[in-house]
Amino acid sequence: MTEFVNRTEELSRLSELYNSDEAELAVIFGRRRLGKTELVKQSLDGRDDAVLYQAKQKTSALQLQQFIDVASNAYPGIGRIREDWESVLGYLAEQDAIVVLDEFPYLVEQDDSLPSVLQAMFDHELDDSGVTFVLVGSSISMMEEAALLGNSPLYGRSSLKLDIRQLPFGAAMEFVPESDTAAEQVFTWGVFGGVPYYLEEVDPDGTLEENVERTILSRHGTLHDEPDYVLRMELTEPTRYFSILEAIAGGNTSRNEIAGATGIDYNQLSKYVNRLSRLRLVDQRVPVTERKERSKRSRYRIRDQFFRFWFRFVYGSGDRYEDFGDDAFETLIEPELADFVSDSFEDLCCRALRTLYPEHTITDVGQWWYREHEVDVVGLTNEDVLIAGECKFQRSPLGYDAFSRLRTHVEELRWSPPAGGERDHEYALFSRSGFTPAVEEAAEERDDLRLFTVDDVVTALKS
Repeated sequence: MTEFVNRTEELSRLSELYNSDEAELAVIFGRRRLGKTELVKQSLDGRDDAVLYQAKQKTSALQLQQFIDVASNAYPGIGRIREDWESVLGYLAEQDAIVVLDEFPYLVEQDDSLPSVLQAMFDHELDDSGVTFVLVGSSISMMEEAALLGNSPLYGRSSLKLDIRQLPFGAAMEFVPESDTAAEQVFTWGVFGGVPYYLEEVDPDGTLEENVERTILSRHGTLHDEPDYVLRMELTEPTRYFSILEAIAGGNTSRNEIAGATGIDYNQLSKYVNRLSRLRLVDQRVPVTERKERSKRSRYRIRDQFFRFWFRFVYGSGDRYEDFGDDAFETLIEPELADFVSDSFEDLCCRALRTLYPEHTITDVGQWWYREHEVDVVGLTNEDVLIAGECKFQRSPLGYDAFSRLRTHVEELRWSPPAGGERDHEYALFSRSGFTPAVEEAAEERDDLRLFTVDDVVTALKS
């Protein structure tokens, strides 16, 4: 088991809440497998004033009784309190306890009055209390209904909201061997992403092929049905959502393309895509020069790398991988893997840009496209400089034709410096497999062109 990594800001903010002299409410949410429970456990390390209760799908009476049993370890006097939520939570508030209700949606499923009970306590009973309530939930929709949206009982009462997301690249790579090359790390990131639970399944002594076959392709693999499980816990009518995710993973990224691939009416598609966006399963992206609410050039993308991989290669495959046996990865996945991971590599190059260009204040980073023109990496600055980059994650060196195409595409990019006037261009080429001599010669002769290897990008992301 890898040691707990990252989440330092979240731990610090929780510690501040616990040490407050006032009644506090924290809401921690995010989809399953992101380490919310482990985060809370780490935040409580060394404390003897906390009650950590992990709810399960049981009746309200059983949940309450088991909560009292857990709480009695730190607060034996709770056994003399009347057995209802208002009384037992009120007693713990009098003790200035830290009360963690993990999987809070399971409690609300059986007793939908619980958010209102907490609301009444915060509104009328906790003026002299130093209690901290921490509500943790994986069902984003139910957490919104109970505590996050404007019409929820606990809206406006929380001192802290933590939207837990996957680990950034640098932290995620603490799960893989230091001996892995930079390219191997990008491949691992492109398949497993930054979800701690998925990364823990990676055997550090195995190759990427062995890990994918054992955990994902095998019918008995720990991650073989993982996205199916996660999505069915959140979505009540998953079939259309699965079709949309499969379409996006297959390269259909505009609403028109998704509608065409799925057969879902364009006008109905919005509610499904918006739902997936709210659940943080899909991102709506627009060119870096445009605002999301105004752009007509949106593209959609699955946020989680592992979900992208699963919907691209596993969903709907049936017995295909078993039929190929030991050759399944080499025959069906490896030929397409570099191209698949190239999207993740482009994102990593975007994230590394500020570190790679410390002399510039880069205000916005992203990608840009218009008709047949596309730029993989764009950095907008508060000066007169526009940084534009091309990424290649293939086996062959990046050639001069890629640089020529980049300059052609950039000419179509509409952006003016904030202070007005003419803009200057700086070009960045990113390559997994180096550069041709013509490109290297151009970089030596020009002061507006820099070459970055995958090692440069990985080093920048870990700095």
